[in-house]
Amino acid sequence: MQHSQIAENMIHWALGRIGDPKYSGWCLSFIEDALEISNQIEIFGGDCAKESCNMYYDAIQFGKPERGAFVFYDCLCQSEDGTVNWGHCGISLGEGLVIHAWATVRIDNFQQIEQLTSPIGEHPRYIGWIPLERVLSQPSDK
Repeated sequence: MQHSQIAENMIHWALGRIGDPKYSGWCLSFIEDALEISNQIEIFGGDCAKESCNMYYDAIQFGKPERGAFVFYDCLCQSEDGTVNWGHCGISLGEGLVIHAWATVRIDNFQQIEQLTSPIGEHPRYIGWIPLERVLSQPSDK
């Protein structure tokens, strides 16, 4: 299957979840489910958005993300061990829009996501985007 069809399947699945609170606090699970369920494939990312971003960092791009890209942010969250940068992520719809799981699944401009406030009062900080091709080329042996 071509990368463009994989991206469109992923986006279609994600758009069907607008307003869904199921993924609140689970942004990485949301984008992975969108890719995997809609295309019947499995990818191997990190345990959190920040860890996945670090895995793909060799391919990071800056500026407005292309359609189907994974978009990453630094984002501080509260854990049992205190404040930690678990990051935040979403899927680019193109035209500067990103679908992502915050309190619910929603669409925001990739730059305006930095204005959202996490439960601990912090704001995400845009890191960049990773082309879908790079996500799909991640080795399966971690």
